[in-house]
Amino acid sequence: MHDLPPDLPRLRTLETWLAHTLDRVRQQIAAAEQREAERRHGEQARPPEPDWLIEQGLDGRQAVYVHVGGCHMAGKRSRGVQRDQALRALADGVDACTHCRPDTELGFIDG
Repeated sequence: MHDLPPDLPRLRTLETWLAHTLDRVRQQIAAAEQREAERRHGEQARPPEPDWLIEQGLDGRQAVYVHVGGCHMAGKRSRGVQRDQALRALADGVDACTHCRPDTELGFIDG
């Protein structure tokens, strides 16, 4: 290789620098692999998405919408509920989300 210095002291310096750089790269690779393993573990350990959601109002007490689980319109104040709780909420007058239509999914007929 003609782009390397010809003398031993500079070659040793370059070798030391390359070894140090290689160690840093290996540390970064190990950290990236650890983050990826943690991400995969988090995905596998994530609890299943609920089938039905009830979204609470700003007061946190009154239900304002019923959603199908995973509805993109469900707000942060939503909680997972069982099928019978979703049906009961609809029967009690809680509005069905107009995007995911849980009333249709549940077979709920108003009245």
